[in-house]
Amino acid sequence: MRPDTPADHIAEAERLLRTAAQYPDDREPLLLRAAAHLELAGERTRATPLYDELLAADAAEPYLIKALKASNLWEYGHEAEARAIIEGIRAAGPLEPGPWQIAAETLESHDELESAHDFFSTALTLLLAPGEEVPYATQSLLIGRHRVRRLMGVDHDTWDDLTDTLHAATVPLDELHDPKRLWSLGSSDPSELQAEITRLRAELGTYRTALSRPFPVAVLHWPEPELSELLAGYPTLRSEYPSHTEHLADLEAALRDLHSAGTPNLGIVTGTVPSYEAFAASEAASPSDPNLLPQYATTLAARGRAVPWPPARTAACWCGSGRAYRDCHGVA
Repeated sequence: MRPDTPADHIAEAERLLRTAAQYPDDREPLLLRAAAHLELAGERTRATPLYDELLAADAAEPYLIKALKASNLWEYGHEAEARAIIEGIRAAGPLEPGPWQIAAETLESHDELESAHDFFSTALTLLLAPGEEVPYATQSLLIGRHRVRRLMGVDHDTWDDLTDTLHAATVPLDELHDPKRLWSLGSSDPSELQAEITRLRAELGTYRTALSRPFPVAVLHWPEPELSELLAGYPTLRSEYPSHTEHLADLEAALRDLHSAGTPNLGIVTGTVPSYEAFAASEAASPSDPNLLPQYATTLAARGRAVPWPPARTAACWCGSGRAYRDCHGVA
């Protein structure tokens, strides 16, 4: 059962904190979820130390955590500190959409529309190359920018047009983001109320589609040293991984095939031999069983370990070569 009351959220947060103590490898996503439940319970002052704890421990996603911390701080009166954190995110220019979106939506929720618009636009300029297909994780930035621009009453631009083409719901985004929608909720005109019900259903359908994929469809990547160790310990897996070069090529081909088939929210998880062996033991299975590999990948993705694919063409390639994606596995 999902938590519904503040007490339920606090109980769930405490359960997640106990779980994080038992499973240190999954500590970051578990603490983030615990902090979210504390915020929902109104215990925002208890959530902030969790963000601080993660930042002090060299978090995997420090800018995401900083954005969440800023959003939380602003809600209980620490506006100046929140603004300073948000400006720090802008100055750092992270190459992931999450921190930008949270920071922009924080500004939007406090009626800082010009600043929110600037944040969304800066993020898209940094993350989206001209003519590049929009990655799944970046689409929410376009939608957020579209919403803010409707609230500001400005005309469509090229990015708004692109956002409209990505929107699959029956009700256009211009209607969903219409600032006059709230007026219709107080209307006594049945046709206006019915139109609003239709818009809300379309919006709910969009949210349900997003929630149906809480983590990416992920493929398993082995760095070369890890793959060598894996094959040395479990030589029967050589049929799965003839060589590291073929492994990388197979991953990229599999991701492109999934993308061509219309599968959204694709990602890559990176395996390690100790983690894989621990997973096999938890499943009472042998690490030499190739059927265990996709289950391991799914488990890593569920733990928040997936990196979205494709990266921007100018971003570092997912394979760890140090080259830009377009120069390594991408399309120039």
